[in-house]
Amino acid sequence: MKSFLINPKFKIDDIISYTELTAAEGMNLQKGMNFLVKPDYSVFLMSIRKGAPYADRIDKNSNTLIYEGHDVPRNLSNSPKEVDQELTTPNGTLTENGKFFTAAKSYQTKLIKHPHRIKVYEKIQNGVWCYKGFYNLLDAKIEDVGKRKVFKFYLQPVEIKSLQKDIIIPFNRIIPTEVKVEVWARDKGQCIKCGSKENLHYDHDLPFSKGGTSLTAQNVRILCMKCNISKSNKILTIPPFLFP
Repeated sequence: MKSFLINPKFKIDDIISYTELTAAEGMNLQKGMNFLVKPDYSVFLMSIRKGAPYADRIDKNSNTLIYEGHDVPRNLSNSPKEVDQELTTPNGTLTENGKFFTAAKSYQTKLIKHPHRIKVYEKIQNGVWCYKGFYNLLDAKIEDVGKRKVFKFYLQPVEIKSLQKDIIIPFNRIIPTEVKVEVWARDKGQCIKCGSKENLHYDHDLPFSKGGTSLTAQNVRILCMKCNISKSNKILTIPPFLFP
């Protein structure tokens, strides 16, 4: 995993530790939803692994990450999964659900020009995280799930090109969680070239631009920064007429 802790900056699909995650954000993140960690963005911690506490999921048809709101704390209910998720606290202030719901509806109703921006980190296993990049919060709903009401937040992955210009990233370019987990176990959490466990990154064997896919473990591997740069340099030295 990444070896630097002073002002770390990540690329999408970088594999990082929780310590590096908190160093990047400048605070310990003890909950999944963190509103306005910095003046220009918030942070979601997510997991779609088996046994994850919330039903986060990716809708590939709509190119949307659907993030589930969070339950009431245990000091308010002995059975958080059996009661409604709340918009406000008992003293009337907004919960994290309420803050993000308000931000989403403000964009939907055109009270604000640009959608709220959220940085997303995905848990791969205990202590191991993957940086998923920035997402725009497009909408939020309160849905009936079983006998209770649950918040659902709808986010779209974007690549930030400038302060106010985003490019939408299709989900077929994003490595699914099940593929990341399979590759992490197969490659033993280390670079397949040199065995390093620092500065790791999920890499496509055949690049997406050359017809490669993110959807199967066969085309995804773990490389360290040094080996990834070496691979890129080799690609750049191949004459362009050798490519179809």
